[in-house]
Amino acid sequence: MQSFKDVLMPLALVALAIGAFGIGTTEFVITGLLPQVAAELGVSIPTAGLLVTGYALGVVVGAPLMTVLGTAMSRKRMLMLLMALFIAGNLLSALAPSFGIMMAGRVIASLAHGAFFGIGSVVAAELVAPHRKAGAIALMFTGLTVANVVGVPLGTLLGQVAGWRTTFAVVAGLGVVGLLGVATLVPEMPRPEGVHLRHEVAALRNVQVMLAMGMTVLGFGGVFAAITYIAPMMIKVTGYSEGAVSWLLVLFGLGMVAGNLVGGRFADRALMPMLYVSLGGLALVLAAFTLTAHNKILAAVTVALVGALGFATVPPLQKRVLDLAHGAPTLASAVNIGAFNLGNALSAWLGGLVIAAGLGFTAPNWVGALLTASALGLAVLSAALERRSAVVAAV
Repeated sequence: MQSFKDVLMPLALVALAIGAFGIGTTEFVITGLLPQVAAELGVSIPTAGLLVTGYALGVVVGAPLMTVLGTAMSRKRMLMLLMALFIAGNLLSALAPSFGIMMAGRVIASLAHGAFFGIGSVVAAELVAPHRKAGAIALMFTGLTVANVVGVPLGTLLGQVAGWRTTFAVVAGLGVVGLLGVATLVPEMPRPEGVHLRHEVAALRNVQVMLAMGMTVLGFGGVFAAITYIAPMMIKVTGYSEGAVSWLLVLFGLGMVAGNLVGGRFADRALMPMLYVSLGGLALVLAAFTLTAHNKILAAVTVALVGALGFATVPPLQKRVLDLAHGAPTLASAVNIGAFNLGNALSAWLGGLVIAAGLGFTAPNWVGALLTASALGLAVLSAALERRSAVVAAV
């Protein structure tokens, strides 16, 4: 017979996943609402696009900042505070009378992003047995992947029908559900005795931790080099209509969901081999995308594979950082979430450069392939250093 604790733990992971769903929705739904936001707030589309950039930069800065500020409280209370911040940011966005206020709301919401996933990863891993940690992390991240399949399309549709302010109000409501879920289902988990901020910072100086974060920036960055420019590539190269881009993104989201769950399952069994397979496969698929982009069926399959292989790297990368920063993992975990967003920004910029250089809309695929291949190289280097350290320790 299951104990109350055995029943509560999966529900606690679901509560974290709900929070992740809301955060994932608010991060990406703005891309589908830019024309409406720009028109009502009286700014150009490029200016409105800064709402995406501002959010991404807020994640990079907010991940370590909010984690450091939360070192004095329990992880549960910090998660609740972050969800409250998320709610406030989205409500401010929903009520914003001007572009500046809208940007402020986006930044406030983004400050919760990195720390929530970083601290949430630690909590999820501690809720389960050691051999199930990556699977627990993957379950929490399922909320983020499902947001891309369900939350973003529905949020965009709602915004088109009832106005973009309604979308952000509903997202704030999701935050309330997530807050209540964390408050009632996540157990109190005080910080380990004797672990202070200096220990958290010291973990970031670990060479292996930095290599893992490098894999995060380059590996997942490879995904966004291609996906950032999927609309012009699919329309101008593949020959899809503008309306078809939406269901192609749904395919990408479905691939993300599948890859996330598979990555979590196999990372618990063989973490580094899972990274080799996912990063190597992703590099090959991105390189092949240059060719498959010229065929509608092959392009659609490739989009799904990019999502699957890309997100198959997320649970093992996050778990590796937690393992390497053992004893003081919270800050390292949050910074690694910021690294995902840093990779997104870097790869999108590089992809734009090669397009601007006249190399065509498929050129970002090669950028992504090279970035991901570099991440695979870091994984091989990390494993080699680990083996050498084990040999030295055994002597």
